[in-house]
Amino acid sequence: GAPPATGAAVPEPVADEEPAREWDVDGPDTAAGTEPVAAPQPTTRQRRLSTTGALIGLLLVLFGFAFVVQLRSHAADPGLTTARPEDLVRILSDLDARKDRLSQEISQLRTTQQQLAAGSQGRAAALDAAAKRARDLGILAGTLPAQGPGIQVQFVPGSPGLKAAVILDAVEELRDAGAEALQIDGGNGLSVRVVASTWFVDGSAGGLEVDGQTLTAPYLLTAIGDPPTMQTALNIPGGVVDTVHNAGGNVIVSQPGTVRVTTLHPTGTPRYAQPAS
Repeated sequence: GAPPATGAAVPEPVADEEPAREWDVDGPDTAAGTEPVAAPQPTTRQRRLSTTGALIGLLLVLFGFAFVVQLRSHAADPGLTTARPEDLVRILSDLDARKDRLSQEISQLRTTQQQLAAGSQGRAAALDAAAKRARDLGILAGTLPAQGPGIQVQFVPGSPGLKAAVILDAVEELRDAGAEALQIDGGNGLSVRVVASTWFVDGSAGGLEVDGQTLTAPYLLTAIGDPPTMQTALNIPGGVVDTVHNAGGNVIVSQPGTVRVTTLHPTGTPRYAQPAS
């Protein structure tokens, strides 16, 4: 053998190249052929519960807001801040009576709903409910006489007389206290059934004009409802009784037990309105 030539390049050994691999540190090894596991989807029940929870949360927020507004409105009422403890007790009693009355009406409506859905008894229950509704509307509209527990309020004006606005305030206070039927009688023997459309204006010679009838003092206002609640409403500080007393008059409230409202409100024939189907 001849010696190698000087200056010739000597080839370097080639290392074996290992193919690059991707490593999944956190998840499963996809190179091993294992499919990734998908996250479980929320079921219909879970979505429903989530929606219900959101609605409940919204209702709680609205209730809290209304409660705060109510507290602020009462806190800003100078009549309540200056009222005596016994007056506050009467006001709370009035509110409790209204709550009980509304709860009773809700219970009656639920009972009627159950009877109407009772199948064979539905027709009879519907007829009874319709008849009762007609009687209730007749009393409220003043086309039917009524009797029940209530109070009688006698207004004796002072020397300046009694303004129609005072009688209107008394009617509104009694309605707010749950009065279901009202009637006003004048000293001249005339009487008027007080309904939603009844109007009051100052008459001539210190009298009172009610729905076109001229009444003279003293005036007797009869109201059917819860007697203690209605009497409390009239005796609220700064209310009707205080207004009449400050004008030199007097208010006499009595609870005779059962009172009667017999004067009827005249009905007319509608010119334009027709029953809607």
